Amino acid sequence: MSNALNSDQIAEFFRANPDFFESNVDVLLNINVTHPHGGRTVSIPERQLIATREKVKLLESKLSELVKFGQENDALSEKTQRLTLALIACASAKQLIDTLYLDLLDNFQVPHVAVRFWDVALPEVLQPEFQPVATELIQFVDAMTSPYCGSHPVYETNLWFGEHAPHLKSYALVPLKKGASFGLLLMASENAERFYADMGTIFLTRIGDVFAHCLARHLSMVRAPTSE
Repeated sequence: MSNALNSDQIAEFFRANPDFFESNVDVLLNINVTHPHGGRTVSIPERQLIATREKVKLLESKLSELVKFGQENDALSEKTQRLTLALIACASAKQLIDTLYLDLLDNFQVPHVAVRFWDVALPEVLQPEFQPVATELIQFVDAMTSPYCGSHPVYETNLWFGEHAPHLKSYALVPLKKGASFGLLLMASENAERFYADMGTIFLTRIGDVFAHCLARHLSMVRAPTSE
């Protein structure tokens, strides 16, 4: 019967005898293993050094990614802060809407933005933002607890962008609520990766909350007509 040890038994021996190589340094230095990126062999200490270098590179890459995300979040936070202050300074609903449109285009590079209201008193001149919307859309927004981002428009919302509608590939829907919902902020892009399903929505939420709060000072909440 063969007395040869299998790989599991050898591994178990070294785990049970961690000081083996301390008393047998020559064995450690003379064992060669395959290089991870080539056919040649290297010593175990050199192999460990290679593994350590690869771990360091991986950690550096992750750290660089975290720094990049942090810088992007800082930039978004600053833009959101400036928009918040601009909205607070507005003296009318029209000024609020115009300020939002311009800021999202110029500072956030969102190419297509639309707003719709319901349950509010209609102005004398019916602006696009006060056009009737489907009851199903209102119910959808009522049920939202956070912004929606994705590649599919909800109900007829993509048609709010007219001739641009066929070219839009990603959407962000932000509910406007003051207790109950009274409107929707919709953003869209031809870039399919601009608003994606798993993206963070904290800044969208903040913008929607501030916009809704400021609007509530200038709009009378009543039942507006809806399309069927």
